[in-house]
Amino acid sequence: MFSSILTGTSSGLSVASVAACAAASIVSGLILGLTYKKCENPSKSFTTTISLLPLIVMLVIMMVNGNLGVGVAVAGSFSLVKFRSLPGKASDILIIFAAMGLGLATGMGYVVFAVAAAAVFALIYFIFSSTSILSADGSYRNLRITIPEDLDYIESFSDIFEKYTKKAEEQAVRTINLGTMYQVTYDINLKNASLEKEMIDAIRVRNGNLPVISSRAATVAAEL
Repeated sequence: MFSSILTGTSSGLSVASVAACAAASIVSGLILGLTYKKCENPSKSFTTTISLLPLIVMLVIMMVNGNLGVGVAVAGSFSLVKFRSLPGKASDILIIFAAMGLGLATGMGYVVFAVAAAAVFALIYFIFSSTSILSADGSYRNLRITIPEDLDYIESFSDIFEKYTKKAEEQAVRTINLGTMYQVTYDINLKNASLEKEMIDAIRVRNGNLPVISSRAATVAAEL
C-alpha cells in the first residue's frame, strides 16, 4: 500500500504504470465526487471538477517527477484554489484540497494508498455530515427587535432575557423609518429552544407588536 509503482522507472514511464495511476486517480476522484454529491448536493459542474481534479494533478506531477520543478508544480497546483471566483462553503475548499492530495499521491505512484485514502476520507466525511457530532448549538439566535423611539431599549427587555436566555448581548443599534424607530440586535443563547415563541410574544407585548426577527444566522455587520 505504501510503495510506489513508479519506483525504479528513471528510464521513463511505462504505459501500464501511467494507466494504473490514471485509473486510481479517476476512481478516487469519483469516490470524492459521489460522496460530496450525496452529502452537500453541489452543482454538476463542481462534482465533475472534483471527480477529474485528481487526474489533472496526477498528470502535472508525473510530467515533472524527478526534477527540481516538482516543488514548483506542487505549489502551482495548490494555488488553483484561489481562482474559484464564486463564493463557496468551507466544505468546497476542503474537498478541493482532498482531491489535490489524492492527485499528488497517484502522481507519485501510490495508487493503492490513494484509493484507500479516498475511501476512508469519504466514509469519515459521510459520518460527520449525516450525524450531529459537529452540529452547531441550536440554542443560539440572532434577535432583532424593532421598538418605538420613546422606549428605553436598554432596560425594557432585561427581565425577559433573564427568564428565557442564558446570555443576551447587545450587538448593534440603528435608527429606521426616518428615525422614528430603533432596531436593536442581540446575540442570545436560549435556555429552552422550545420556548422561543413564548419569548417573542412577551417581547411583542413590550414593543407594541412591532417586528421581531429571530434567526440562527450570526450577526453580520454589513447588514446593519
